[in-house]
Amino acid sequence: MEEKKTVSEYMEALKNINADKDFSACVVTYGCQQNEADSEKIAGMLQESGYSIVKEPALADVIIVNTCAVREHAEERALSVTGGYKHLKAARPWLKIGICGCMVSKSDMSEKIKKSYPYVDFVFGTEKLAHLPEILYHSYEKKKRIFVPNNGETEIAEGLPVIRESDFRAWVSIMYGCNNFCTYCIVPYVRGRERSRRPEKIIEEVRELVSNGYKEITLLGQNVNSYGKEFDGECDFATLISRICEIDGEFSIRFMTSHPKDASRELIDVMAENSKTAKHFHLPVQSGSDRILKAMNRRYTIDDYLALVDYMREKMPDIAISTDIIVGFPRETEEDFCQTLELMKRVKYDMIFSFIYSPRTGTPAANMEQLPQEVKSERMNRLLALQNELLAEKNESYVGKTLRVLVEGRSKTNEAKMSARTEGNRIVLFDGDESLTGKFINIKITKSAPFALMGELDV
Repeated sequence: MEEKKTVSEYMEALKNINADKDFSACVVTYGCQQNEADSEKIAGMLQESGYSIVKEPALADVIIVNTCAVREHAEERALSVTGGYKHLKAARPWLKIGICGCMVSKSDMSEKIKKSYPYVDFVFGTEKLAHLPEILYHSYEKKKRIFVPNNGETEIAEGLPVIRESDFRAWVSIMYGCNNFCTYCIVPYVRGRERSRRPEKIIEEVRELVSNGYKEITLLGQNVNSYGKEFDGECDFATLISRICEIDGEFSIRFMTSHPKDASRELIDVMAENSKTAKHFHLPVQSGSDRILKAMNRRYTIDDYLALVDYMREKMPDIAISTDIIVGFPRETEEDFCQTLELMKRVKYDMIFSFIYSPRTGTPAANMEQLPQEVKSERMNRLLALQNELLAEKNESYVGKTLRVLVEGRSKTNEAKMSARTEGNRIVLFDGDESLTGKFINIKITKSAPFALMGELDV
């Protein structure tokens, strides 16, 4: 029996296979920030295995599609794009096509790909990210298709190489998986149970990023407020944030996503006390109705939620609060929906990410009585109208203020302007030089629009 190699040994073995070739690889990503962070590790492992990284699949000798399963549309898009690679494989038979991520962590989808997409060479689940070099190596050596499902693996691979998309903004995963089992959500089934990275490993990674000039670091987890529960009180999320803020350097810390049932006042206190924490809290409410929240298995009430919001604003009056809202959850009544609209008016969110409910096979809500699509669409239109009205009002309140922003570069929607983001994650457009990219500056806000602010350099 062949002796099992380490990740590094498999990457070196791939280098040897590719030694006389000029192979390149492309990573195509769908889904959330966690998927983006995973793709940065995938690209890092491929580069360490001897591949140059390219943006265009048509130029690649290895294509990895990192998929999402949160909504059906994301799955359909990933499958459609993968189907388009069939002609690339026909023209270049040595091309390797792999699919990973949440979508293929569902056993039914893995089987569908096995039967209906014969040109896909390998598939691996979310828990098997660090196994990519091994899977790719055996795909070459054994010359057969490989399907590696999740199996409840709890070990977290540390020290994987990373190619970051930005040189001033970084994702840092602090935990994986979810234990909450909201009735609409597929995540616990495809990303497994919660497991936290050791705090010293996270702090070491953040310290290295800061020393390399990174200015904004976002800590990622399906529910960051559950961080460290397996450490018996050694280090919870509030403590982790506090320890990270002790690192020397000019940088800002963000985090997502929080579950309201686990968001603590201690965390809010730490945010208020530390200048390195961005004063922005993404707190998904999902619905303004206690009846619907119970059906969603969210395990908090609107009174609980509002108590958190009020405490945040007591400690940080200028904090930006954003949220997620699901419209048209099964059995949502007009009264339930109107309670959501009233919540929006009460909280006056700085940003809302709203979604029409989409059933996910394998979740309890998929088996509940569904609302007609026309009802869901009509309610979404009403929510968006209110959201736009509230956002315009909120943005107008910033006119005349001077805000600290992180410059992102030339605006993609208005190339004559530079684009930056506030602590509250608002886009700010201004006249400036590209040399400001990646720097914190002060901008005086001169004008507002529903989805952006306009300003000028405050010198």
